[in-house]
Amino acid sequence: QVQLVESGGGSVRSGGSLRLSCAASVNAFVINVMAWYRQAPGERRELVASIQRDGSTNYADSVRGRFTISRDADESTMFLQMNNLKPEDTAVYFCKAAVVPYPDVFWGRGTQVTVSS
Repeated sequence: QVQLVESGGGSVRSGGSLRLSCAASVNAFVINVMAWYRQAPGERRELVASIQRDGSTNYADSVRGRFTISRDADESTMFLQMNNLKPEDTAVYFCKAAVVPYPDVFWGRGTQVTVSS
């Protein structure tokens, strides 16, 4: 099985920054796509950003220009640099990975991000 462990969450004021990390317990070459999702209380889980093996990225409109997704050189760790944070960014942030040859995706347990005004 694959394990994903998120870290880097915390509490900041509006306008602040945080950097989330997601470490995968699998060799990088088997990871196809990795993504960050978030879920606020009472809301559905939503896609924040994703990154493919070829480095192509995709962002939710609400975070484009403020958040940057990346992967390290061996591609087993993913990051989310979050700048100019807003109170509406408050949520639990989850890491997701699609890993060959598993048919299902894997999820981390999440890390809390709280932004106060």
